[in-house]
Amino acid sequence: MSTLGDDGLPLPETDPDSEGVPVGEMRFGDHLALAFGGDEERYAVLAAYVRDGLRRDHKIIYLADQEDADAVLDRLAAAPAFTGLGLDVHAAAADGSLAARPVIEAFMASGRFDPDATVDLLGAEIELALVQGFRGVRITGETSFSLRGWPGTERFREFEHKCRGAFRAPGSRAMAICQYDRRWFGDEQLRQLLACHDGLVRVDDLHDDGVLRVTPTFTPPGLALTGAVDASTLPALREALAVAARRDGHLCLDLSGLAFCDTEGLRAILETRSSGGGLDRQVVLRSVPPYLALMLRIAGWDRLPGVFVEEAPA
Repeated sequence: MSTLGDDGLPLPETDPDSEGVPVGEMRFGDHLALAFGGDEERYAVLAAYVRDGLRRDHKIIYLADQEDADAVLDRLAAAPAFTGLGLDVHAAAADGSLAARPVIEAFMASGRFDPDATVDLLGAEIELALVQGFRGVRITGETSFSLRGWPGTERFREFEHKCRGAFRAPGSRAMAICQYDRRWFGDEQLRQLLACHDGLVRVDDLHDDGVLRVTPTFTPPGLALTGAVDASTLPALREALAVAARRDGHLCLDLSGLAFCDTEGLRAILETRSSGGGLDRQVVLRSVPPYLALMLRIAGWDRLPGVFVEEAPA
């Protein structure tokens, strides 16, 4: 069976729902896609990407589907994820560490989107940054402009495929995150585009010691727990739950990857019902493993007010 589509490019291999690489583990040569469902998830990943780049003396090039570069900086500066990390994007732009480029200027200067010319342009930006003394380059680009019907954008998947090869070149000192809003791209269209990347990128874990991993989730907001909760990992779980509980609204905990959880761990999970503000929140326990569902029923905790248990399929 052919592994190429009618356009001669690879057929989808990347699953839009796959776990992905934590943004903090990205390396030179990576060409990854961020398939996000909302701005909170999007900026959580991008803020960490920018922070890590500034710490490592990398130049960050932000390609935005917005015509005013200053407005792009204002948008990033206002995002809670950026302010939460103490990132001053205007200062970074002033000293040349961060460059905001409107895609209509960077990619459509000739009036037509040309994949080869655009890859060459990105290569020139990377070379310039290295000549300027930066130790590496981090590129991230918004991709919604490809849906506008501008001349040449029907070749956008070809462009992504060429980018993948360019970033993989020996000695590469650059990496990239391509931003895809799941709400704008069709399922099959998204799968086709993701196939031109090395994989997906996701938010960093709140905790991962090889026994328990705690990962933020965004749609719905909450945490995904993977591994085991016992006396050794309970303090880390409590800390992560405290971070998640700072936000308003209900909390969803995905327990599908929880191979073991003792009674104290389960008690800590249920304590998140208390918001500390006088009004308890609803806690949704999703994909609860059979052993944990049995523990809840025996203790009668599955009937606690505000607790909703969704058991994993048998």
